[in-house]
Amino acid sequence: MTIALFSSQKYDQASFDACLTNHTGITLTHFEQALNEQSALLCQDFDAVCVFVNDVVNEAVIKQIAALGVKSILLRCAGFNNVDLTAAAAHGIKVCRVPAYSPEAVAEHCVALMLTLNRKTHKAYNRIREDNFDLNGLLGFNLFKKTIGIIGCGKIGLALVNILNGFGAKVLVCDPYAEQGNYTICDLDTLLAQSDVISLHCPLNEQTHHLIDQQAFSKMKKGAMLINTSRGALVDSKACIVALKNKQLGYLGLDVYEQESELFFKNRSDEIMQDDVFSRLVSFPNVLVTGHQGFFTKEALSEIAQTTLQNAHEIAHQLPLSNEVK
Repeated sequence: MTIALFSSQKYDQASFDACLTNHTGITLTHFEQALNEQSALLCQDFDAVCVFVNDVVNEAVIKQIAALGVKSILLRCAGFNNVDLTAAAAHGIKVCRVPAYSPEAVAEHCVALMLTLNRKTHKAYNRIREDNFDLNGLLGFNLFKKTIGIIGCGKIGLALVNILNGFGAKVLVCDPYAEQGNYTICDLDTLLAQSDVISLHCPLNEQTHHLIDQQAFSKMKKGAMLINTSRGALVDSKACIVALKNKQLGYLGLDVYEQESELFFKNRSDEIMQDDVFSRLVSFPNVLVTGHQGFFTKEALSEIAQTTLQNAHEIAHQLPLSNEVK
């Protein structure tokens, strides 16, 4: 199988090359470009494409790559909202994903955002470098005995539950598929009203798009913290700005952003920021943004590469597909 790997970074090349030795017959060609309607022509003579979260795999792209002979789409991520599954099925293209890659990596990054926002370690770091040892403005709060709400409790959510139980927090979970566990299951309104910290871990679909909107913010505790390490469009960014301005939202930690495909994974320090919403968000002193790095650990990268190549192996040898998305 020949695979065109799009949105490739140096770390992708390293992790996939390390795993390729276990998969004879598979060849990879790395493209720094994202897959979209303009770059789809690069798929000529490839059996499969390997894509990440911000690659465009809509009906138009699928039509193009199918005409070029592509038979498989390999997602090196868990989410598949960027893929038109109906179009893929219509063109006989198999779609496989990586359903879980070190859920602890994302859960731990989520807690890192919580603690950094709360204890203001990023601000303390800058102060100390300037010989400023003043503690005023750095006051935080204990996570111990706080109520933390988790919306979506799959593998990442469960990993976060385990961490938060270690802090001695009271954990609420809103998930229609959640089973009984070391947390309290409740509905969304209850979670919004009672949580001091809210963390999002649900997939993006029609039902969850802008799940956290103006109405949701109005139901939260005044001064609550919101963390999103899942999908950017779960949060209405403009409503978020309003909630921050009126102090209904006390803290915001983002590892994802709904228009991130135009920003993340590239060095844009020499460019003029064109996204006014993003510029406004990062201007708040109580907002912390990281560039979709929750997954970015050695363990997770290795697991992503291994699972993606195993998916390719199963397709190439017409084996039952362990991670097919339909």
